[in-house]
Amino acid sequence: MAGSNGKQKTARDMILSLGVIMIAAWVIYLFVPHDDRPPDVRQVDYRVELLTARRAATYPVAAPEGLPDTWKATSVRFKGDDFDAWHLGFHAPDGEYVTIEQSTQQPSKFVEEASQGSTATKVTEQIAGRTWVRYTGGRYDALVLQGAAGSTTVVAGTGGFAQLSTMAGALELA
Repeated sequence: MAGSNGKQKTARDMILSLGVIMIAAWVIYLFVPHDDRPPDVRQVDYRVELLTARRAATYPVAAPEGLPDTWKATSVRFKGDDFDAWHLGFHAPDGEYVTIEQSTQQPSKFVEEASQGSTATKVTEQIAGRTWVRYTGGRYDALVLQGAAGSTTVVAGTGGFAQLSTMAGALELA
C-alpha cells in the first residue's frame, strides 16, 4: 500500500508545480508592457550634411525640395573618401522607405548595391526633365539617373514606382 500512496503524492506534486508555474507566467505577462503601436520614426535634420556634401562632392548633390512634411528624413551621410557617396533616407507617408543614393563609383556596381540587387528594365520615365531607368527584382525597386555630371543617382525603396517618381521629381541637383 505504501507504493500507491507515493505515486499519488508524486502526481499531486507535479500538478501543484504546474499550477505555480502557470501563476508565475501569468504574473510576468501582466507586468510586461504590451504596446501595439508602431514605433515613432526618428527624424533627422539633414541640412548641415547637405551643405557639407555640396561643398565637398565633385558632382551636384541631390536633395528633395518641396516634399510634404509627411515625408520624414531618417538617415543621412556623406563619405568623401568613398567615391563621394551621398545617402539620404526617408520614411514615406505610407510607412515605406525611400532612399536617394549618389556616387562616382562604377555605375553597375553602385546601382546593384544601392538597389540591393535590382536589374535594369527597358522602361524609362521622364521626370522633371530627366530620363530615369527603372530597375526591379532586388530588395528595392529603383529609378536610376546615370551620367549626370560624373555621378550616378539612384532613388530606391520599398514603395512603388509612383512613390519613387514623386521623390525623383522633387530632387534638386546643386
